[in-house]
Amino acid sequence: MIHQKGSLMPSLLTDVFCQCRSAGLDPGDGGGPAGDYSASSPSSTQPAAADGHSDPCHSAHPCDLCGGPEQEHRLKVLFQVLDVNGDGGICINDLTIGLRKLGVHRTEHELMKIVKAGDKDLDGQLDFEEFVHYLRDHEKKLRLVFKSLDKKNDGRIDSQEIMQSLRDLGVNISEEQAEKILKSMDKNGTMTIDWNEWRDYHLLHPADNIPEIILYWKHSTILDVGESLVVPDEFTAEEKKTGMWWRHLVAGGGAGAVSRTCTAPLDRLKVLMQVHSSKSNSMRIGGGFAQMIREGGVRSLWRGNGINVIKIAPESAIKFMAYEQIKRLIGSNQETLGIGERLVAGSLAGAIAQSSIYPMEVLKTRLALRKTGQYSGIVDCAKHIFHREGVAAFYKGYVPNMLGIIPYAGIDLAVYETLKNSWLQRFAVDSADPGVFVLLACGTTSSTCGQLASYPLALVRTRMQAQATVEGGPQMSMLGLFRHIVRTEGAMGLYRGLAPNFMKVIPSVSISYVVYEHLKITLGVQSK
Repeated sequence: MIHQKGSLMPSLLTDVFCQCRSAGLDPGDGGGPAGDYSASSPSSTQPAAADGHSDPCHSAHPCDLCGGPEQEHRLKVLFQVLDVNGDGGICINDLTIGLRKLGVHRTEHELMKIVKAGDKDLDGQLDFEEFVHYLRDHEKKLRLVFKSLDKKNDGRIDSQEIMQSLRDLGVNISEEQAEKILKSMDKNGTMTIDWNEWRDYHLLHPADNIPEIILYWKHSTILDVGESLVVPDEFTAEEKKTGMWWRHLVAGGGAGAVSRTCTAPLDRLKVLMQVHSSKSNSMRIGGGFAQMIREGGVRSLWRGNGINVIKIAPESAIKFMAYEQIKRLIGSNQETLGIGERLVAGSLAGAIAQSSIYPMEVLKTRLALRKTGQYSGIVDCAKHIFHREGVAAFYKGYVPNMLGIIPYAGIDLAVYETLKNSWLQRFAVDSADPGVFVLLACGTTSSTCGQLASYPLALVRTRMQAQATVEGGPQMSMLGLFRHIVRTEGAMGLYRGLAPNFMKVIPSVSISYVVYEHLKITLGVQSK
């Protein structure tokens, strides 16, 4: 987030404009080659104009000018300086040459990220509109970081605040190192950084994955909707170092256990409808509950819940460890990953975790479908399956389950990140904290979209897991089962049990959040 290397970035929106004027050029006419606009770092003492008044180009408050009516004009000046070949678009080569002339040095990877982030029409360069949109969006993120670093809330960052902020992220530096970082951005020699100095230094640096935003926007740790395919959360270095990460996971696991237990009747009804409901044997929600109670009493509503709760702990632990190892294997040197990298790492970690505990998934389905007196418990059910069907039975439905990870995790992550970024761009002014309602709404929406996309695969998985429990039922492959369902029930047959599945989403999310917050307090988890 704070870079010790790299030369001082001049005040791009103010100084370039002023230097063009001092050279006798009108920066708005587009005249003169880019090389004419050489920029140098402003000195700590600003010269006065000939009339005795302070030159507005050297005002102590350049943001007043940048944010005023001349803002678009100044952005055009900067665009013209960076558009080295004057073709109306800024490509990576333009940025390399243009920024070097301004005394700014960025790696090719960083410049590619800038162009990729702002290139809406995917033509490989930024036109003026895209350039302006990128800068304004980027400035909002920079302001959030600045406010989070400004611990004293006095509009300035000093060396102590830099040390504290880096310490929060698990990086310990000396006061001398902090001052060195400070000097790289401090243009007026005050040994503090104000907003303008901070913005000007980082304006064309692709800073993303802001740790403060990550801390506020936890997703999978907080929310449990009974599914096991979500991408794991990111944890900061400080959370890993202090052991807060396992407290988060324990709190999330405990919340998931309570949430799943409270919504277990709806989950069992979903499984029954997925396996037994058809065109000729329609099962309604009310009728399904009545049938379960009539067959086994009220307690039967929680069949299969025990194993569903037990598998939370090993699955969460395996997924977290696998995710951290995969992050290292893909060679990311960032504390946090981009969306694409998170999807790859998260999906692979999910596949490893699911492969490890998949027999428990089969047991959960068989126990949910069992009749009164059929099994005495989890171990008895496992023995019956092993003796009658062999080890292979514990991996029935494995393929559709693995295939379901990609659409679920991908859509869940994409929708959540889209909603998060939309909120940050529109409403985040002083803090990245979205508040409880926004967080739950985003999490519920993204999880629902993910479930909807992967539901046909989940239904086929459940039917394959349950095949041996249906007397005389055909033992079909995944593709054979898909064709059979579509031929006999139509496309809607792939969505049997969807209603109770969605009915449990909101109570699951609400219960897991409340329990998670209480467990965080009990375990001593620091919110910030």
